[in-house]
Amino acid sequence: MHATNSRGHPPAFLQPQNGNSHRSSGYVPGKVVPLRPPPPPKSQASAKFTSTRPEARATFAFSSEEQQAQRESRKQKRHKNTFICFAITSFSFFVALAVILGISSKYAPDENCPDQNPRLRNWDPGQDSAKQVVIKEGDMFRLTSDATVNSIVIKDGGLLVFGDDKDGSRNITLRTRYILIKDGGALHIGAENCRYKSKATIALYGKSDEGESMPTFGKKFIGVEAGGTLELHGAQKASWTLLVRTLNSSGLTFGSHAFEKDFSRGLNVRVIDQDTAKILEIERFDTHEYHNESRRLQKFLRDQDPGRIVAIAVGDSAVKSLLQGTIQMIQDRLGSKLIQGLGYRQAWALVGVIDGGSTSCNESVRNYENHSSGGKALAQREFYTVDGQKFSVTAYSEWIEGVSLSGFRVEVVDGVKLHLLDDVSSWKPGDQIVVASTDYSMYQAEEFTLLPCPKCNRFQVKVKETPQFLHMGEIIDGVDMRAEVGILTQNIVIRGEMEDSCYAENQCQFFDYDTFGGHVMIKKNFTSVHLSHVELKHMGQQHLGRYPVHFHLCGDVDYKGGYRHATFVDGLSIHHSFSRCITVHGTNGLLIKDTIGFDTLGHCFFLEDGIEQRNTLFHNLGLLTKPGTLLPTDRNNSMCTTMREKVFGNYIPVPATDCMAVSTFWIAHPNNNLINNAAAGSQDAGIWYLFHKEPTGESSGLQLLAKPELTPLGIFYNNRVHSSFKAGLFIDKGVKTTSASAADPREYLCLDNSARFRPHQDADPEKPRVAALIDRLIAFKNNDNGAWVRGGDIVVQNSAFADNGIGLTFASDGSFPSDEGSSQEVSESLFVGESRNYGFQGGQNKYVGTGGIDQKPRTLPRNRTFPIRGFQIYDGPIHVTRCTFKQYVPTPDRHTSAIGFLMKNSWQITPRNNISLVKFGPHVSLNVFFGKPGPWFEDCELDGDKNSIFHDIDGSVTGYKDAYVGRIDNYLIRHPSCVNVTKWNAVVCSGNYAQVYVQTWSTQNLTMTITRDEYPAYPMVLRGINQKAAFPQYQPVIMLEKGYTIHWNGPAPKTAFLYLINFNKNDWIRVGLCYPSNTSFQVTFGFLQRHNGSLSKMEEYEPLHSLEELQRKQSERKFYFDSSTGLLFLYLKAKSHRDGHSYCSSQGCERVKIQAATDSKDISNCMAKAYPQYYRKPSALKPMPSMLKGLCQGCGTRQVVFTSDPHKSYLPVQFQSPSQAETQRGDLSVISINGTDFTFRSEGVLLLIVDACSVPFRLTEKKVFSFADVSLMEEYLKTSIPPRSIVLLSTRGEIKRLNISDSLVSLGLAKPANLYNKVETLNHHGLSCLLVLLERALGCLNNSYLCSWMDMVVPELARSAEETWSC
Repeated sequence: MHATNSRGHPPAFLQPQNGNSHRSSGYVPGKVVPLRPPPPPKSQASAKFTSTRPEARATFAFSSEEQQAQRESRKQKRHKNTFICFAITSFSFFVALAVILGISSKYAPDENCPDQNPRLRNWDPGQDSAKQVVIKEGDMFRLTSDATVNSIVIKDGGLLVFGDDKDGSRNITLRTRYILIKDGGALHIGAENCRYKSKATIALYGKSDEGESMPTFGKKFIGVEAGGTLELHGAQKASWTLLVRTLNSSGLTFGSHAFEKDFSRGLNVRVIDQDTAKILEIERFDTHEYHNESRRLQKFLRDQDPGRIVAIAVGDSAVKSLLQGTIQMIQDRLGSKLIQGLGYRQAWALVGVIDGGSTSCNESVRNYENHSSGGKALAQREFYTVDGQKFSVTAYSEWIEGVSLSGFRVEVVDGVKLHLLDDVSSWKPGDQIVVASTDYSMYQAEEFTLLPCPKCNRFQVKVKETPQFLHMGEIIDGVDMRAEVGILTQNIVIRGEMEDSCYAENQCQFFDYDTFGGHVMIKKNFTSVHLSHVELKHMGQQHLGRYPVHFHLCGDVDYKGGYRHATFVDGLSIHHSFSRCITVHGTNGLLIKDTIGFDTLGHCFFLEDGIEQRNTLFHNLGLLTKPGTLLPTDRNNSMCTTMREKVFGNYIPVPATDCMAVSTFWIAHPNNNLINNAAAGSQDAGIWYLFHKEPTGESSGLQLLAKPELTPLGIFYNNRVHSSFKAGLFIDKGVKTTSASAADPREYLCLDNSARFRPHQDADPEKPRVAALIDRLIAFKNNDNGAWVRGGDIVVQNSAFADNGIGLTFASDGSFPSDEGSSQEVSESLFVGESRNYGFQGGQNKYVGTGGIDQKPRTLPRNRTFPIRGFQIYDGPIHVTRCTFKQYVPTPDRHTSAIGFLMKNSWQITPRNNISLVKFGPHVSLNVFFGKPGPWFEDCELDGDKNSIFHDIDGSVTGYKDAYVGRIDNYLIRHPSCVNVTKWNAVVCSGNYAQVYVQTWSTQNLTMTITRDEYPAYPMVLRGINQKAAFPQYQPVIMLEKGYTIHWNGPAPKTAFLYLINFNKNDWIRVGLCYPSNTSFQVTFGFLQRHNGSLSKMEEYEPLHSLEELQRKQSERKFYFDSSTGLLFLYLKAKSHRDGHSYCSSQGCERVKIQAATDSKDISNCMAKAYPQYYRKPSALKPMPSMLKGLCQGCGTRQVVFTSDPHKSYLPVQFQSPSQAETQRGDLSVISINGTDFTFRSEGVLLLIVDACSVPFRLTEKKVFSFADVSLMEEYLKTSIPPRSIVLLSTRGEIKRLNISDSLVSLGLAKPANLYNKVETLNHHGLSCLLVLLERALGCLNNSYLCSWMDMVVPELARSAEETWSC
C-alpha cells in the first residue's frame, strides 16, 4: 500500500510524495501498473449463440423411428454447433493472441519502463511557442514527437513521459522556456531499470531580456519544487578513463611534417622512417646546375637502408646536370618510370620505398607551359607505423604564374587511434570525447569526434580530428600522468539555446559570447530526483543561483531525510557551461558520481554556504575550469579589480588575496567525501578546502552545531590533480562573512585568511585532535604547488608529486600564540622534480627552457629562474618520513632542490621540523637549499629566511644522525664542530634547540638584534612579524643552554613579553635585554591560557646585585640589571613538561613580562658595551656525530609507482643497453626485474618470460638466441610462451644481422619492424598491441645505444581483446 507521507523508492516507479500534494483519488505519481494481456475477446457470433434461449415448441406424436431420427439429427446438430462454437472461439483467441504477440514483438511491455504505462495517452502539443501547458490531475501524457511550447507546469499528479522505442529509433526534441514540476507532478525519461534508448532533447530557449521571470527559478529552467519528481536515465556509458598509450601531437610519435618553398632549385628530398613516420633526413640536390650534386644524390640513395620511404619533389628545374647514373639509381632503388624522360622545368614528384620496386612507387609529372604547370604534380602513398597508425607521405611540385613551388607533407590519415584503460565499448561513432591536458596549461585539453573503427577492441577508439598537443599515456618516473579521457555525448540532452554573441546585462565586458544558458534547480521536499547519463550543454547563467544542476537548500536528501532511495546524480556530462557544474547548496547526503564538468565558468563542483555535509563525490572529472564573475573567488585579475559595486567606498580589491581562487572542486566543509576524482585543469586550484567561520549566503543566520574548521575531514582517497595554476590541492583560508563596511571594505564572500583547519574529535577543541588524512593524492604539472596544506593535524600519505613548481607545502595552523602547535606529516610518498614528461609548447603554456636530468627543452612551471622544490617548509612543525626524491637537478638559471623553504618568509620556523628515512635518487644535486639573494629569493633577509631549520633525525638527509640543518650564516645555532655545506647554503650542527617568542607593545617598525655571547661578531637582525602593527613579534631559533643579548634600533620597548616556545622541562637560556641605564623594571612570570587569555601561577621576579649570583639562582625568579652595560639579565627556564607538538607546556604558555620605566628616547643598542665583557668561547654541548657510511637502510617509499588504480601491483623493469664502444669494452647488457639483474655479453637476443600474475615476479624462462639460431626465435615466440606472460627482449650486437622483425609481430607489432639498431621491448604475450617498445630507436644510425638504465613500469595486468587478467 502506498504511504502518502513517506519518502522512498518502492518498485516500479511508485514514488511516494514528499511535502504537500494534490492528486486525484487512486492516483499514485509515477506508478506504472503491470500490464497483463486481457482475456480473449468473445466474437459476436459466439456472444449471440450463448445468449440464445430455447423456444417453446408444439409437441407432435412421432413414431419411434422418427423420434430416433430426430434425436440423431439434434445430436449431429449439437455436435456441429459445438464444433462451430469451438472453431470461432479458437479463431478469436488466436487472433487476439496474434495481436498481443505482434504488439509484444514490436516493444515488449515492461513494468519498469515509464513510457509503457497503459494509462498514458500519446501527446503531441505541436509547434506553438505561445502555448502554456499545464499537466495536472488526470493528465498522463507520453510525448512521441518534437514539440515547441512556451512553458510546461506539471502538478497535482500530472505525469509527462518521453516515448521510447526498443531499437532506440526515436529522436524527440522538446523546446520550452521552462518546465516546472511540483505538487505530485512527475517528469520521466527512462528509468534506472529501463534505460532510455532513443535520443531525447530538452531545449530551453529564451533571452535574458525577454519573457516573464518565474519566482525563485527565473528564466530558462527545469525546476523541481516540493512534491515534484524528476527521473532522467539515459543509456549507460563509461564516464571517463585514462590513456594507456601516449597520444602525440599530430597523432605521430615524432610529429607531422609540412614544408613548402618557392624556387628551391633541384631535387628536394625527404627520407622518412617507415615504422615511425619520423623525418630522418632533409636534403636538396641542385642537379640542375652541378654534376657533383647529381653524384652526391646517387651516393645518398645508395646508402639508404631497404624499406626507407623517400619523397622527392622538383623545385624550379632539376635535369640540366642530372647524370644518367643518378637516373638509373632512382629507377633501381625507387622504381621510378618517369625520371628518365623528365624535361626542363617539368614539375615532378615521387613517393617510393627503397628497394620496393615500381609497385611501391607513386609519382606524377606536369608539363611546364606559359609559366605554369596547370596543377600539381602530386605523389602520395599511405603506410602504417609499427603501432598500427596509418599515415600518408605526400610530395608535390608545381608552377603557378611563373613561381615554382615544391613541398612535402607527412600526416595521419583516417583518424587517430586512442588506447584506453577501461572498456569503452559503450562509446559510439559520432560521440564527442575530451582528452585532458597533461601539461601546465589546462588549455591543452582537446575535443574529438569518434569514428567507426571495426578493428578497434573494446579498449580502443578512433578519433576524427588530429591532436594538437601531447597527451601522456604513461606512468612516468613512478607517477601516473596518464591523461583523462571523458565522454561528452549522452542520449538524453538538456541544453540551452544560445545567441550568437553576448548581449544585455550578461557581463559582456568579460565575455564575447552568450552566457545566458539554461539551468536545473531542485528545491526542498521534492519527492524523487535521480539523474543519470544526461548531457547538459550550454547550461548556467552568470547570475547567482542559475547553475546546470543546483540542489537548492534541500536539507538531507538521503536516509536521514527519509529518502530510502538516496538522491544521486550519476554519469552526467556537463560541458560548455556558463556557471559551474553542480552546486550543492544547503544540501546533505547527495551522491555525485561519474560526472564530467568540462569547459565551465566559475567553481565547477561547488559546495556553497559552508554547511553542506556528508556529500560524496565519487569518480568525477573536472577540467578546463575557467574564471567567472559571480563571487569574488570565481574571478580573475581583471574581473576582480573591475567589479567593485559591492565593495565599500573606493576600495580596490587585491586579486591575489581577495579573488583568484576558482576551483574545480570547491569544498566549503570538511565533512564530505572525495574519492577517485580528477581535477584536470583549473585557472587556480583543482581541489580547494576552505572553512567558513559561519554559514553564508541564504544559510546565514543558521547555527552551526560544529565549526567547519574544527570538524574532522571526511574521506579523501585516490584523487588526482594537475594542470592548475595556483595549486592542485589547496587546504587553507575561508571567505569573508560580513558585508563591506568602513572597517573592512572588502566584498562579502571574498577570500579571507582568518580560518585555520584544526580538526578535533566531535569538533570540540577541548577534545583530542583528529588527524585529517590525505591518502593517495597524485599531483603533477601544477604551476605553483602540487599541494598547499595549512592546519593540523594533517597526514599526507601514499602520494606522488611531479613536475610542480613546488611539490608540497606544509603551513602550520597559524603563528604563536593563536596556534597551539600541531603536526603535519607526509609519508610513503614520491617527489619528482622534472620528469620525462617534457610537455608541449602551446595552449597558453608560458614558460619554456631546458632542464631535467638530460637538460632537454621542456615546458616549465614558472620562468627559467624559478627555484623548483619538492617539499617546502613554511613554519612547522612538520615531519617528512619514508619519502623518495628524484630528479632535482639545478641549472645555471635556477636552484632546483628536493627540500626547500618558503621564500621571502617573515614568519617563524620551528626546530621541531623533523625529517627521517628519506631517500634521494642519483639525480638529486641539492638535497636541500636554503636560498641565496637573487631572483625570487630577493635579499633573503626576512626573519623566517634567516631562521630556517629542520632536524635530520637519522642522517638520511645530511649523513649526520640527530643533526640540525640551518642556514649557513645563522650563528645562533652554531658551534665550532658544525659542518658547512656550501652548495646547500647550509650548516649541519648537533645540539638542542628551541624558540623565544618576543612581543613588544606600541613599538612599530622596531628592529630587534639578537646576539649569542659566543659569536658577537655575527648578530641576527630581525625585522619582526607584523612590523607595522601595534604588537610586533620576533621568533628567533636558539641553541639551548647558551647566553644571548637583545638590542633595538630605537628606544627600548616599555612592555615586552618573552614566551618559551618548544622548551621541554628544565630547558633554559640566559638573555640580556638592552635598556637605558636609568631604567627600573617590574618583571613577572605566569602561565598564559591560550583559549581564554587568562594568567595563572603568577610570580614576581626579584632583583639581584650580580650576574654571578643570578647564575647560582637560575632556577629562581630573579633578574640582574647591569647598568654599566644597560643589560637586564634573566634566565628563561621551563618549569613544566611539554606534550607532543604543542608549543607550550601542559600547564600553559610560560611567559615573562617585562615592564620598563624610563624617560630616555635613546637607541637601545648595547653591543659595544656588552662585548667583549660577556663574550664566551664557542663550545659544543652535544658532540657532532660521525658521518654515516653506506646506504640508508629502509629509507624512501616502499612503493614503486603511484597510480590511480592503486589496487593493481606493478613490476619495475630496467634495461641497460651499452653503446658500441661500451660493448667493445666488455660492458654487460642487463635486464633488471624488481632489482634482480639478468646479464648477457654475447651477441644475440636475451628473452625473459615473466608470469604476469605473480607478485612480485616469477621468471618462467630465460632464453638466449645467438646469431646462429636466432631464426628459431619466431617459432618459439609463437608456440612456447604461456598465456598471461610478460616478454622482455633485449638485443646485443648489430641488429641488422639478427633479422628478428617478423618475430616481433607475435609480440603485438602491427607489422614487421625494420630494425637497424638495438631494441628493447616488453609485452604481454598474445595481446593485440605492444605495451612498450622502448624509444623504439628503430632506424637510428651509427649503432648508438638505446638507453642507459631507463626506468619502466609494467602493470601486472594481462589484457586482451577478450578478457582481463586481474593480478
